[in-house]
Amino acid sequence: MNDISLADRSDENQSISQQLGAFAQALTWADIPEEAREYAKHLILDGIGIAFASSRYDFAQVTLEALLRFGGGSSVAIGFANRLSIRDAVLLNGVLIHGIDYDDTHLVSVVHPTSSCLPTALLAADLDLSGRDLLLAYILGIEVAARIGAVAKGELNQSGFHPTGLVAAFGTAVAAGKLYGLDADQMTNAQGIVLSMASGTREYSSEGAWTKRLHPGWAGVSGITSASLAKSGFVAPTRAYEGKFGLYATHLGAKMAAVDLSYATSALGKRWEVTQVAVKPYPSGQFGISCIDAALVLRARHEIDPAEIESVEVAIPPHAVAIMLEPLEKRRRPHSSYSAQFSIPFLVSAALSYGRLSPAELELYEKPELLQLADRVDYRVDHETDYPRHFPCRMTIVLKSGQRLVHDEAINRGSADRPVLPAEIDKKYYDNMAAIVPRSRADEIRDAVMRLDGGGSAKDLAEKLSGE
Repeated sequence: MNDISLADRSDENQSISQQLGAFAQALTWADIPEEAREYAKHLILDGIGIAFASSRYDFAQVTLEALLRFGGGSSVAIGFANRLSIRDAVLLNGVLIHGIDYDDTHLVSVVHPTSSCLPTALLAADLDLSGRDLLLAYILGIEVAARIGAVAKGELNQSGFHPTGLVAAFGTAVAAGKLYGLDADQMTNAQGIVLSMASGTREYSSEGAWTKRLHPGWAGVSGITSASLAKSGFVAPTRAYEGKFGLYATHLGAKMAAVDLSYATSALGKRWEVTQVAVKPYPSGQFGISCIDAALVLRARHEIDPAEIESVEVAIPPHAVAIMLEPLEKRRRPHSSYSAQFSIPFLVSAALSYGRLSPAELELYEKPELLQLADRVDYRVDHETDYPRHFPCRMTIVLKSGQRLVHDEAINRGSADRPVLPAEIDKKYYDNMAAIVPRSRADEIRDAVMRLDGGGSAKDLAEKLSGE
């Protein structure tokens, strides 16, 4: 760590964009603690495994086909032999990492960081930079995206926006800017430019549509485009966040009064947001994870026969209702494996019935026995949780005998207070890779990820990610 802290290099009289720009420009590899570096590599490994697993799904093939209409390029598309232009590769790789909703989440900001920041950081391979440069840009992108999202205290989600599409774009702009070698003023401009590109609404949840899958990659495309424009001298507003028509005023309206602008720049270089990113243990919307774990605990503890269940109640934060519970009758009848991931009634039913929740169980979304049990899953809103720090669930099961079984998952698995361990991340990675590539190739990719900070070229990893 340098003698002068990174926080000391910013001027509190400057705008948030200017302070983050100065921080980003000054950041060096030596400034990042070992804990953050090591955890970042495991997050990258997790994202790569998910991308390979996604490559066999229809949405991946459709996206690739659409992008190939624009012509090819030299950038790697994870799991595919096809090469794309830089921006099209970023879009596709974002779709792949986020497509089955198994990717990580920075809980306080409600942002999926790896699915936007890793595709962007792979720009390092196109620029013939080092693996260390890739890792530095990835960590920096998460730092900015998480801070900008956390300022809103979950209200972007409640206002109908998908935070990943919005705030991750600012992280990717800074990450790409780092790889392009932008100075502090150019970093500020990159953030101002991406303000006019960042987008993503939650209308997908009304129909179980595919558009959510586009948001992380589109954030990456927006970020790289903005950084390139800034490098060429394009001028943008300096108050992208707190300005009269900045991010928060335009997207939160009256809720703007609830935001904590100080979070965006507090303890820069001292508090590392990458260490707060939660790895998902299940392919579920984030609110479903504690519900799944509660169901699994009660099933194992009491040897529950699903046929003997009279009712199930989950007590959850109010923010979960629109995302995974209402309209309730519709959530109880998911029409695809994807919509099943955002149905707490179905997820609880599957966990109670099978004692696990993997992608295989999601494919059983039409099974009558599961739907009958899902009909007995209801909810109540718990206004006393510490969301978004945690995504808790208190489950009450009433058996037909009248017995009441209760379990409280106050801290969701995967959160910083209850992390998924490196060995568990490794297992998840190999499970995701198993149906796609031989174990020997999965080993090679893992080794390349773990050597990112060893001084080699970013291409060493990128080329291993290409399909055969």
